Amino acid sequence: MEPSHKDPETAAAAAAAAADPRGASSSSGVVVQVREKKGPLRAAIPYMPFPVAVICLFLNTFVPGLGTFVSAFTVLCGARTDLPDRHVCCVFWLNVAAALIQVLTAIVMVGWIMSIFWGMDMVILAISQGYKEQGIPQQL
Repeated sequence: MEPSHKDPETAAAAAAAAADPRGASSSSGVVVQVREKKGPLRAAIPYMPFPVAVICLFLNTFVPGLGTFVSAFTVLCGARTDLPDRHVCCVFWLNVAAALIQVLTAIVMVGWIMSIFWGMDMVILAISQGYKEQGIPQQL
């Protein structure tokens, strides 16, 4: 019995392997899933509506940590995070701590760069949440 292939690329690779006269192929039809492990600060970034995430990115770009501080309050307003087992107040303080780290290390440019990347992560999470709500398959 031959395994079923869900996506067209895997099915095409399996068909190429079956047609290969040598019987061996570089693709054996094995699917590997990679999952990103997030630390507590990174997992505390809230899933916000897209316009709010863009505003936080804008604030983080020009005043390091300000957008992260604003995003901490969205957690108190019910924004979802990747830390479902933590209490809302704990996640709020994790975001405030991230904002403080960004402000304090902005003097040596590290905090400013971290702040911009943090804002970009907020926008990426907002976009991925929009895709999930609409049921559209995504490729990032």
